[in-house]
Amino acid sequence: MIHICLLRAVNVGGKGLVAMADLRALAERLGMKGETLLQSGNLLLEGAPASGAKLEALLESEAEKRLGLKTDFFVRTSREWDALIAANPFPGEAKSDPGHLLMLTLKTAPQRAVVDALRAAIKGRETVAAVGKQLYAVYPDGVGRSKLTIGLIEKMLGARGTGRNWNTVLKLQARAKTLAVD
Repeated sequence: MIHICLLRAVNVGGKGLVAMADLRALAERLGMKGETLLQSGNLLLEGAPASGAKLEALLESEAEKRLGLKTDFFVRTSREWDALIAANPFPGEAKSDPGHLLMLTLKTAPQRAVVDALRAAIKGRETVAAVGKQLYAVYPDGVGRSKLTIGLIEKMLGARGTGRNWNTVLKLQARAKTLAVD
C-alpha cells in the first residue's frame, strides 16, 4: 500500500525548512521506503506500519524528535487519493485552470454549517466545497493576494490543513501509481 503524506508549511517563505533527503532518511529509519516530490513537503511511503491518524501521529512525533521539525502530516492511502480526485467538485477548473484549483487536506471533516460560514466570509471571487476531509478551493485571481488564506480557512473550519494545487495533486497520484507497480 502506498501512502501519500503532505507536510504542512514546510519550505515556504524560509520557514519550516527541511531537506527532502532528510524526509526520505526518516522514512527509512522507521522501516519504510520514502520518496519525495517537489520541495514542498510531499512524501510517498511504502511499507507503512499503520494508516491514517496513527501514521500521522508517528510521523509527526518522529519528525520532531529526529529532525527538530514540528509540523502536521496529512496522510491518505493511494486509494483514498484516487477517491478525492474523483470527488473533485470543480472538474471544469481542474481541466481549464489547474494551477488555481487547490485541494486542502484536513485533519477532520468540516461540518456543513462551518463550510457555509466560510463561503459567506469570502471577500473575493473564490469558491469552496468540502468533501469528506478535503476542501477544494478555486482561486480565479490567484492565491497570492487572496484574502482566503489557510489561516482563515483553518479558523473558520476549526481544522488544521495544508493545500496543494491540482497539478501537484495529479503528479502525486501518477507517482503513487508508478510506485505501486514497481
